[in-house]
Amino acid sequence: MPINQITTPLDSAVLENKEQYAVYFKIVQHAFKELVAAIAQNDICNPLEISFIEQYGELLTYSLEAFRIKYLFDEEEKMKIDLTESGFPSYMEFRYLINDLALKNEHMSKLPALDTLKNEFLDSLLRHKEPISERKLTQASSVIYYNTVDEKYIYKRFVQGKIIKIENDTRAPYLVSWSFYDVTSNRPFLCFMYFNIRKGTLEDHREALYEALRIVADRNMPADMMAYAIDKKLEDIFPYRLRILDVGPLHNVFAKDELEITHTLLQSIVSKSLGLGSYAMSLRIDECISTGTISEGSIFNKQQLQLWEAKKTQRYLLCPHRVMQVLYDTVPEKINALTKQPIEIPALEL
Repeated sequence: MPINQITTPLDSAVLENKEQYAVYFKIVQHAFKELVAAIAQNDICNPLEISFIEQYGELLTYSLEAFRIKYLFDEEEKMKIDLTESGFPSYMEFRYLINDLALKNEHMSKLPALDTLKNEFLDSLLRHKEPISERKLTQASSVIYYNTVDEKYIYKRFVQGKIIKIENDTRAPYLVSWSFYDVTSNRPFLCFMYFNIRKGTLEDHREALYEALRIVADRNMPADMMAYAIDKKLEDIFPYRLRILDVGPLHNVFAKDELEITHTLLQSIVSKSLGLGSYAMSLRIDECISTGTISEGSIFNKQQLQLWEAKKTQRYLLCPHRVMQVLYDTVPEKINALTKQPIEIPALEL
């Protein structure tokens, strides 16, 4: 099927063939790469945060490439894109990757060796002058998938970042980052917490901090609620500032949400005002900061907790220039509600 005939009905979230896979992965990988670059160029985050964002971005794009290899010639399984406000793969797709790799040896035992497949390919093409069968292509894709995809580079539901020391900051001299793929919104979230230690050393509290983040900060919630939950878990750590980056939705031809920006994009693609590879990426940043402390608990078991002030949510939209023009013409009220004018990023040519 030609690329320009790809259709994605709003009641469907399944990619049906190789052409759809190819277009979808190009859009998502390109959009996420340009998002990371735009964050750095527009001072949305500081250099320390950007360095972590780049690392999480590499995990996500690696996982997307693993999806591409997995589904390239698979006629039985179909990859699912989130039906709600996401545009990214369903979280279960990431779970399937992990499950596949856990059973790698069992799957590989049922597949021919790579050298055997190469010889069969050459035999078909050169000796018999015949195209390679879909079954052989599927087998080859599976062999490459299991031989090249490494589980430790797959974007998991919760990804813990390192703790780094910040020089010349006495109030919050430490920064810890983490990321999670929210299972309800099917979007990646990137988190940064600046904190201090009341007593002891970082090594005394490192594992307890990691455990607290994994338990209470692994899902989408308001920043002040997350900060309070972390603070409550860690008696000797004082969180000072928390930033949460909500990446998405990714508005594109495969998106299934009911957002005005997505529908404007889809209608413009249908009317040929925009090309098939047109896209826009939303980004929301929630932040809260400690303004003081309060004691909580009984007289014999008091804990000092932070008082949190939530800052105004920042909302950004990143898109190519032509998409920006269409949105200004069609939904100007949505554009005017952003924290700043849309940030221009390169278009994708399919």
